[in-house]
Amino acid sequence: MKPVIESPLSVHQLSQPFRFLYRLWYFLVVLPTFVLLATPLLGAASYALSYVNIRWSVYMGVLWAKYSLWISMIRAQVYGSENIDPTQSYVVVVNHESNLDIVGLYGFLPVDFRWVMKIEIRKIPILGPACERMKHVFIDRSNREKAIESLQRAKSQLTNGTSILFFPEGTRNNKPEMLPFKKGAFRMAIDLQLPVLPVTLRNTGVLLPNNSVEARPGTLELVIHKPIPVENLTIDDTTTLMAQARESIQSAR
Repeated sequence: MKPVIESPLSVHQLSQPFRFLYRLWYFLVVLPTFVLLATPLLGAASYALSYVNIRWSVYMGVLWAKYSLWISMIRAQVYGSENIDPTQSYVVVVNHESNLDIVGLYGFLPVDFRWVMKIEIRKIPILGPACERMKHVFIDRSNREKAIESLQRAKSQLTNGTSILFFPEGTRNNKPEMLPFKKGAFRMAIDLQLPVLPVTLRNTGVLLPNNSVEARPGTLELVIHKPIPVENLTIDDTTTLMAQARESIQSAR
């Protein structure tokens, strides 16, 4: 399959003096602002607004993500927005390269979605309760039965354009070849008869490597592929559906 885009990955190559200045900016301004100001304040606002209007609460998350990228001098470029029907709910599947993925998706994926996230996040002060109030789905990966129960409870939310988002690799991976996909997202798509929406994130693993807390200025890219229909598919077709989604995502990496 031909890649959707063929642009090179974008990281601003700074000369030595500017690299030093950016590192000062990042560690003295960006990180303290993100950890001590933006995350607790907007997280608390999101939690409070969830009692009034969930969409207002979600918007605080979008604002947090866009601010975080802006102050880090990271731009976002979105391709394929025309593939989204705002009235349609999807099972969204995305490759996972970096912690920056969460920020990029929250700020710039033009879909009203709920995360599937590991249950440990629920314990993080402010962030955990805010995510719970916004109806994100916590999964206990150590207990398959509880994980299935969590997904079953999430089904009622997936109407009128509200989607659910999975990282089917299950963990971060910025190697050229993606990790094997887990089947949960695809079984849910078939069970609910919701189309699968593959999305490729590019450059996030370069802009914020897994083994580092230091970001780099540049551009992350979201490539939104054409949805994969699931009409008339059964659980026996899970592997085929998973392979189609994987091929779409890999085509733009």
